Amino acid sequence: MTAGPKVTVLDYGSGNVRSVVRALEHVGADVTLSHASEDVLNADGLLVPGVGAFATVMEGLKSVDALRWIGRRVAGGRPVLGICVGLQVMFEEGVEHGVRTQGIGEWPGVVEALPAEVVPHMGWNTVDVAEGSRLFAGIEDERFYFVHSYGVQHWNFDVTQPAMAPPRVTWSTHGAPFIAAVENGPLSATQFHPEKSGDAGAELLRNWLKTLR
Repeated sequence: MTAGPKVTVLDYGSGNVRSVVRALEHVGADVTLSHASEDVLNADGLLVPGVGAFATVMEGLKSVDALRWIGRRVAGGRPVLGICVGLQVMFEEGVEHGVRTQGIGEWPGVVEALPAEVVPHMGWNTVDVAEGSRLFAGIEDERFYFVHSYGVQHWNFDVTQPAMAPPRVTWSTHGAPFIAAVENGPLSATQFHPEKSGDAGAELLRNWLKTLR
């Protein structure tokens, strides 16, 4: 039996990584949980999980020098997938309880509190899938499982290089529209949890594995 693509789940102290590892193994990936540079850089795909506060996740990433390794992978066209706060930290800034924290800055935008009567946004929700999405191929009409109180509510990405396709942005709504997923060359991310999203989440992870070299 042929081994599946090698995926490293970044281990920097974030919770819930075991369920992500199991979900990836379920869809055929050869998974390593690690923050060692050789595992992060040499894997076919890197998955960046994220649970909790934006600032805490950024501290954890910095503690294992992950910002440098994520940047090297993206610059080299090597696939990276962020989940939940792993999506949020890819943006420029997070604002929680009046405190501003600098993000990785791969995409412009600010993570802010959702303007909804009920937070966190917890449970199943539909998404408005970007045209031409590879992540959502065949699951455009499915629901996905969200757990978050903050999100990116505006997308202002004006820089488009002729050789690059523009980012594909998928939206959902809770109180206001917010970004549910981004696909931008080697860098993709989802605000929802594929590992908690049943068959639809498993299919999304399969779709991501298909993009790995």
